[in-house]
Amino acid sequence: MVEKLILGIETSCDETSAAVVADGRKIRSNIISSQIDTHRRFGGVVPEIASRKHVENIAAVIQRALEEANVTWHDLDAIAVTHGPGLVGALLVGVSAAKAMAYSLKIPLLGIHHLMGHIYAVFLEHDAVQLPLLCLVVSGGHTSLILLEGYGQMRLLGQTRDDAAGEAFDKVARALGLPYPGGPEIEKLAKEGDSAAVEFPRAWLEEGSLDFSFSGLKSAVLNYLHRARQKGEEINKHDVAASFQQAVIDVLVGKTFAAVDKLGARQLAVAGGVAANGTLKTALVREAERRGVRVLTPSPVYCTDNGAMIACAGYYALQEGRVASLDLNAVPNLPLHFLD
Repeated sequence: MVEKLILGIETSCDETSAAVVADGRKIRSNIISSQIDTHRRFGGVVPEIASRKHVENIAAVIQRALEEANVTWHDLDAIAVTHGPGLVGALLVGVSAAKAMAYSLKIPLLGIHHLMGHIYAVFLEHDAVQLPLLCLVVSGGHTSLILLEGYGQMRLLGQTRDDAAGEAFDKVARALGLPYPGGPEIEKLAKEGDSAAVEFPRAWLEEGSLDFSFSGLKSAVLNYLHRARQKGEEINKHDVAASFQQAVIDVLVGKTFAAVDKLGARQLAVAGGVAANGTLKTALVREAERRGVRVLTPSPVYCTDNGAMIACAGYYALQEGRVASLDLNAVPNLPLHFLD
């Protein structure tokens, strides 16, 4: 049987990535050019700089992906690209490149929602994924509980009402004087801290709600730091990081397993950049084992933004005939379409 080769392109934020994936599962290549060192001096991503870096890197990254996969342009069956949500200038670089290639090669163009890419990253390394699948997507821009019933068939169970978990990590890290990106730095500090040292709030919201809220927690940490500095008190950054991280994890785990119990789920997929947090993963696995639930998480490289997850999602979009036209555009606030 002839394999379907999909080239996936991801440029939604500060990683320029391209990957070749066969039949949605077999990763032939996954090239990532990160801009972290460029943006670190500014304490976060500068959209205009990100766009320029994508322009500089995109051609070389795609060429390396093809060479590492040992395929030519004419071996490709389709081009999949993130067209939202994300930084509009950054998205436009990937979308423009994908449209040009699809047009010149006369092959299908597949527009992929960034969040869908994160969900499908789980399929790259796990063969026994069963649908419907409960998914916790937790990243810098998203914190959502989604039930995946089939490609493009999703039911929203809960989402953040304000800050995403990853966004809260970055803002607290900045307040602690830690470099960007903040999530890994918080986790590193927390390993040497006492997670019970500071009592930060947990936002559980209304009874039975599966929504999230991290804005109040973020504000509580910032107020704690501000008061301590005003009084001239010494701040134990390790304890603050550990206590903040534990407050986030408690809510993520609590809400997720409320959804598990409500649905009777036997598998739980965890995806997105914050899914690379080892403390979160340990807490989820421990609770899952108690309930006899299997946790599926991508390797760290597939938790953060990458072309392989876009190629994987693209394969399933192609199978469903969800092909985009050449007027595909970048949509910075692209919504996901959910079942009623």
